[in-house]
Amino acid sequence: MIAEHGSIAGAGRALGMSYRRAWLLVEAMNTGFGRPVVEAQTGGRAGGGARLSAFGADVVARYRAVEAAAEAAAAPFLGRLGQAGDA
Repeated sequence: MIAEHGSIAGAGRALGMSYRRAWLLVEAMNTGFGRPVVEAQTGGRAGGGARLSAFGADVVARYRAVEAAAEAAAAPFLGRLGQAGDA
C-alpha cells in the first residue's frame, strides 16, 4: 500500500490502521531485514512521503510469489474440504 499511496499515513488509512501502527511495522521491517524496505522521501512544496526501496519492491514481489504458490498448492485440498460437507 505504501507503493500505491506514496506515504505511510496513506497506506495505514487504506489498511484501516493508525499511522503509528503502520510506522512501527515499517520500522520493524527495516530493522528486521537490516536494510531499508521503505525509504522516506524528502519534503518540500509537495510534502514528503515514503516509497519502497528497490529491495522492498523485491521483498513484496517474492512475498506475492510465495502467496500465489501457496494458494495454488492448497487449492485441491481446500476444494476437497468443500466436497466433504456433501458426503
